[in-house]
Amino acid sequence: MIWMVGTPILKANDVFSVRVVTVLDGNTLEVRGSDNEIKKIVLAEIDSPELGQAFGDKAKKFLEKLLLEKNVWVRITGKDRRGNYLAIVMIGDKVDARVELLKEGLAWTAERNPNPELESYRMKAQEKGRGLWKEDNQTPPWVYRREQSMLEAKGS
Repeated sequence: MIWMVGTPILKANDVFSVRVVTVLDGNTLEVRGSDNEIKKIVLAEIDSPELGQAFGDKAKKFLEKLLLEKNVWVRITGKDRRGNYLAIVMIGDKVDARVELLKEGLAWTAERNPNPELESYRMKAQEKGRGLWKEDNQTPPWVYRREQSMLEAKGS
């Protein structure tokens, strides 16, 4: 299935062939479907460091090398609280972008109810001291975002 002109609603388990046109950070990208419309996609069930955090830029560069200007398969799993599409992004039928980030130590699994399969990749990277696991006491991105939003509220 591909994005179709005028497709008003994407729903869970819809699968599309798209081209990655922009990597915004270590787990967010923009894709273009056959209708030429650009959609923002957030990788489901993982969270990479923010660009202001240690390893945030490395996660973004890794994802660019892996996906930028490539045709991929996207399976929508839902939406986040900001209305962005959550999805699994596959290169071919074997390479899951989320797994690749976790193997390199460039992502955490979801804060709540982590997927056990994905968690096993994160734990292996942590045991091997890969990526962000080279350093102790890394701040998860969801904690970092909360801290940043508290700073912004005080400053305004």
